[in-house]
Amino acid sequence: MPDIDVAQVFLAFIVLLFSLTVHEAAHAWTADRLGDPTARLLGRVSLNPVVHADLIGTVVFPLAAMLSGVPLIGWAKPVPVNTGRLGHPRRDYMLVAAAGPASNLLLAIASAVALAALPVSPMRLGEPNVSVPVASLLSRAVQLNILLAVFNMLPIPPLDGGNVLSGMLPRSLAAHFDRIRPYGFLLLYALMLTGGFQYLVAPPYNFVRSWLP
Repeated sequence: MPDIDVAQVFLAFIVLLFSLTVHEAAHAWTADRLGDPTARLLGRVSLNPVVHADLIGTVVFPLAAMLSGVPLIGWAKPVPVNTGRLGHPRRDYMLVAAAGPASNLLLAIASAVALAALPVSPMRLGEPNVSVPVASLLSRAVQLNILLAVFNMLPIPPLDGGNVLSGMLPRSLAAHFDRIRPYGFLLLYALMLTGGFQYLVAPPYNFVRSWLP
């Protein structure tokens, strides 16, 4: 059994929980601004992680991933959207879908800027050092939020990228594309098991990371 740094596991879990909360709140806020109050009426325009948390996707799966050493990823409860209440259903639903990954990208940029501006002082015997754990948290936030943004923009429904692509396609092609929606998670598992996940996620992840301070 590999050595487990409990402090690092806890730190990563807190960052993931906050990042997923912002992601889902961004979906809910955008839908409300575009005319559909469904998520707002359910209390989903909120930074309270309890209203967004999914027992398996937000707690069990991420903790199991961290403890086993596999790439950290997770999900929260999907935000309900009534497309019939949106002003321009196809376009607006695409914007609602894109809002989640966009929020993670903004979090990554803000964390990277804060990390670059943070003076990290050296450790000294007998003296508390707050800058080191703060730097560790910000670094984790940069990495995890880029990963969440890139992962969610994969053009596979029901991921956000699949919903964005569906909204960009002509209606006839979108109808055919949406037929793979029930099998989306099977495709994702297949990509992870075959190593294809790394080929799809690693290049855009490294590209975005290279542009941040």
